[in-house]
Amino acid sequence: MLLIPAIDLKDGHCVRLKQGDMEQSTVFSDDPAAMARHWLEQGARRLHLVDLNGAFAGKPKNEGAVKAILKTVQEFALENDIDEIPVQLGGGIRDLDTIERYLDDGISYIIIGTAAVKSPGFLHDACGAFPGHIIVGLDAKDGKVATDGWSKMSGHEVIDLAQKFEQYGVESIVYTDIGRDGMMGGVNIEATVRLAQAVRIPIIASGGLHNLADVEALCAVQDEGIEGVICGRSIYEGTINLNEAQLRADELTGEILDEVADETSDAGEK
Repeated sequence: MLLIPAIDLKDGHCVRLKQGDMEQSTVFSDDPAAMARHWLEQGARRLHLVDLNGAFAGKPKNEGAVKAILKTVQEFALENDIDEIPVQLGGGIRDLDTIERYLDDGISYIIIGTAAVKSPGFLHDACGAFPGHIIVGLDAKDGKVATDGWSKMSGHEVIDLAQKFEQYGVESIVYTDIGRDGMMGGVNIEATVRLAQAVRIPIIASGGLHNLADVEALCAVQDEGIEGVICGRSIYEGTINLNEAQLRADELTGEILDEVADETSDAGEK
């Protein structure tokens, strides 16, 4: 279970929003690259970047900050003899040229959200052109997918779209309950598990993470196909200590794997 710090970019700053509202933003850092290094030093093994301005504009708006973060990540990996620290990015990515440019810059995974819903042909083309690098971001409320920076409801069912996009060849799905995002009211475990059970590709949970109990609850259902969780306001406001929470997740993951190994061994003996 990966705990993936979110670095949401607005006007070159690292911010957090409440329920996707650009007018309800809290600035946590004027130096997103320094924030990225902070989370890496706290044990992060993957980073989640969102170009918030880009999400609303429909084109990249924080490329400078993204490049600065990537430079910092690469330097940290080199200093600590780490082969790769994956960085995933979403927000305003609407064409193949933009995807190629970001991948060339060092982004590991591109997250396509609104464009996947509105232009499924583009998503299909992206999966074909860049296999293994495309993640779909499905943002939903009451089971319905939202688009355009969560400002519009599409009417599409989350599970229906997830199954469709799985066939296109997407690497994984970031599932966000927008009613909970930035509110720290707890992850919507039930809906996340329901989605994970409906597809074979991994799900990354997002929205509402508040404390260690939420992390433990996700670890308990990770074998349903949930590989990670996006950490936002919780780690910025200190209700979760990233380092401690990742160690706890590793501990629980080890226990689950040991149990599976024991069950497999018992079955073999029988």
